Amino acid sequence: MLEEAMTAIATDGLAALTMSALADRLGTSGGHILYYFGSKDRLFLEALRWSEAALTEERRVLLSGRTAPARKLDRFLQLYLPKGPRDPRWMLWIELWARAGANEPLRTAQEELDQGWHEDLATLLAQGAAAGVFAADDSAGRAGELLALLDGLSTRVVLGQRGADRRSALAAARSAARRLVGRAGE
Repeated sequence: MLEEAMTAIATDGLAALTMSALADRLGTSGGHILYYFGSKDRLFLEALRWSEAALTEERRVLLSGRTAPARKLDRFLQLYLPKGPRDPRWMLWIELWARAGANEPLRTAQEELDQGWHEDLATLLAQGAAAGVFAADDSAGRAGELLALLDGLSTRVVLGQRGADRRSALAAARSAARRLVGRAGE
């Protein structure tokens, strides 16, 4: 149900999505959805958490692997960026950012979800620095800078802005990562 809800929210936007229309799409009743989720915002948040849980597991596997730190960083960048315009996962993030400023539970959820990405990237950069591969003296700070850049690149890709596609965003992210964490001894 959450995958279908995520797709519906990404396609129509949360504001335009009615519980009745979503229920029709899912082959159930609006009352059934409200019973389990209580509100449209709660359904939205659960769909986002469901999506992020799968990505968190992918990050855990990536970070625990025996791959070289530079390769792990590249795979992290690939995992982070949207697949293309209107990527459902990223459309949920766009909705979240638009609503979080005026909604404390959504803002709290955003901070929690962001924190997982930040901690994992900071850990990866610290491990790379300890191995002498990266020159990141402030892993947490560099992780924050790189994630801010990735958010900007991702937003351009997911909104389908002219000249913004996954390939060019990945190239820009790789270039920025090289400048931010470089190579030890450079």
